[in-house]
Amino acid sequence: MDEAVGDLKQALSCVAEAPAVHVEVLQRGGSTAKKEDIKLSVRKLLNRHNIVFGDYTWTEFDEPFLTRNVQSVSIVDTELKAKDPQPIDLSACAVALHIFQLNEDGPSSENLEEETENIIAASHWVLPAAEFHGLWDSLVYDVEVKSHLLDYVTTTLLFSDRNVDSNLITWNRVVLLHGPPGTGKTSLCKALAQKLTIRLSSRYRYGQLIEINSHSLFSKWFSESGKLVTRMFQKIQDLIDDKEALVFVLIDEVESLTAARSACRAGAEPSDAIRVVNAVLTQIDQIKRHSNVVILTTSNLTGKIDAAFVDRADIKQYVGPPSAAAIFRIYLSCLEELMKCQIIYPRQQLLTLRELEMIGFIENNVSKLSLLLSEISRKSEGLSGRVLRKLPFLAHALYIQAPTVTIEGFLQALSLAVDKQFEEKKKLSACV
Repeated sequence: MDEAVGDLKQALSCVAEAPAVHVEVLQRGGSTAKKEDIKLSVRKLLNRHNIVFGDYTWTEFDEPFLTRNVQSVSIVDTELKAKDPQPIDLSACAVALHIFQLNEDGPSSENLEEETENIIAASHWVLPAAEFHGLWDSLVYDVEVKSHLLDYVTTTLLFSDRNVDSNLITWNRVVLLHGPPGTGKTSLCKALAQKLTIRLSSRYRYGQLIEINSHSLFSKWFSESGKLVTRMFQKIQDLIDDKEALVFVLIDEVESLTAARSACRAGAEPSDAIRVVNAVLTQIDQIKRHSNVVILTTSNLTGKIDAAFVDRADIKQYVGPPSAAAIFRIYLSCLEELMKCQIIYPRQQLLTLRELEMIGFIENNVSKLSLLLSEISRKSEGLSGRVLRKLPFLAHALYIQAPTVTIEGFLQALSLAVDKQFEEKKKLSACV
């Protein structure tokens, strides 16, 4: 028995020691080069750069073929699970290449025609969409939210491929992200759909993202809402029937569609609401049989969601306000962007939190600005990710108002903008 356990531990350690490294290759929009030719050239590029330190992107190439056909080559997601990032030897890893082109068309509307009106029931994107490019990297979380979501879909596909009996082991292809407003739940759903379309590009030719307009499905005519939900999901079923497409159904603020029975108990208008939640649950049960669909939902008010829907969610992931460490990373990405655009000038190197830890947070000429940013990050705790991304703009608009500024001047303005944000929150709370 002990020997069998030892063999199992050794097998698991071998798996852990050889993680896959994902490389995303963005093919230029006008390029007609074959994917196999691009893969061959990218592998030559990677062979010349065997050792990498975390995520890395090439946008300039020595090889003319890559210059003509490829916009960027990116080693991605190496830090999702690594608490202590180490150099990566690509020659010792399984390298997965994902080649994709961005769809520039933007969203279209899915309409449901009624006798007296035309209801915009959903927005529809073909993925990968230019609109969502870079969104995944811009979202910063403390816990392993991103890796958990990627692992969930990987397991879903594995169980489907191996024909696991769903009567014995159930999974519903439903993800529920919940937490306070402004924490990036909806953006994370869209970014996940984009990421998975790229990650699974060898399996599915393209992705489809349908964002349901929950509020529009409540008809002003009594008893019609349940029928509208059913008709909306019939349109989604048509998309799912294309097995070359990976289909994502996004229901934002899902409590607006699935709060029916609690409303009934409260004595509110129950009949139509019950029809809606029953229609949603029935449609989910029907489409979950298909291996090429994932249902992504968000909620700010999980206590109001019907229990039957919550039970159907395979993953119930809390997404909360960022910690000081996550805020530091958000601000750092904002400062890098402003330096790239030369609004902050001249460019200066900022240390990461890990580098500050390595020097024991000792202040010197190199660490001074990074320590100031760390201090601003700590006093920003309590602000949502949505607000944090606005603060660099507000700092410039309120306290700088000049084409360029030094990084010292910008950090002072950012600190003032944080203080002002908390003052405004306090005033708003006093008015409630």
